[in-house]
Amino acid sequence: MTQSDNQVARPVAIITGASRGIGAQIARRLSGDGFAVVINFASSAGEADALAAELNAAGGHAIAVKADIARSDEVRYLFEQTEAQLGNVDVLVNNAGVMKALPLAETSDEQFDLAFNINARGTFNTLREAGARMKDGGRIINFSTTALALNLPGYAIYNATKAAVEAFTHVFAKELRGRNITVNAVAPGPVATELFLHGKSEEQIQHFANMPPLQRLGQPEDIASVVSFLAGPDSGWVNGQVLRANGGLA
Repeated sequence: MTQSDNQVARPVAIITGASRGIGAQIARRLSGDGFAVVINFASSAGEADALAAELNAAGGHAIAVKADIARSDEVRYLFEQTEAQLGNVDVLVNNAGVMKALPLAETSDEQFDLAFNINARGTFNTLREAGARMKDGGRIINFSTTALALNLPGYAIYNATKAAVEAFTHVFAKELRGRNITVNAVAPGPVATELFLHGKSEEQIQHFANMPPLQRLGQPEDIASVVSFLAGPDSGWVNGQVLRANGGLA
């Protein structure tokens, strides 16, 4: 695919793990904001292609690119495909992640490796590539979690991976001095996605919904709105921060 004048005029955003849930809603929001959107996915090709078709039918410009962010060569391919089809990257949203609540003493080596490979190494891979290739004046939005502030049993490994992401966020913002690129993170509380709701009883869901003083679960649109702000011009003085979008939970 070659760039048309219409495509060149649009800023370009990569959203990792964007085929469903929060990532898909972020893709919809940023497309509505005028971005050409790259829907990254690791395995859900049908959902990613369907979302790209939906956004294109609505007048946006979106492509789906398969890449496992835990692999540096595939992250390089993700950026290369983005540049070839849409142009250099203006915004990177590191939404992809995995979460399994399990006591630390019951966590296998494989489960530990999976969590760190996707959540920590995956973010590292995309940040490193963005540091070499992103346009000056760009925006990087990482994903942490409000679970980090709650210290709930079962979340030790997940929290450790997100603590790494927050450390990356604070330090990388300073390492990009002179390029006018901001690096921030969003830390959602419980959000009503299929991934969150699956396997939970109505009682458990209601318990989580009642935890914030606003007395509801977050919606994917709530998180997409925060990402939209951080990706846009009004957030230019926000840098190196973690925004806890959780309804006042913590």
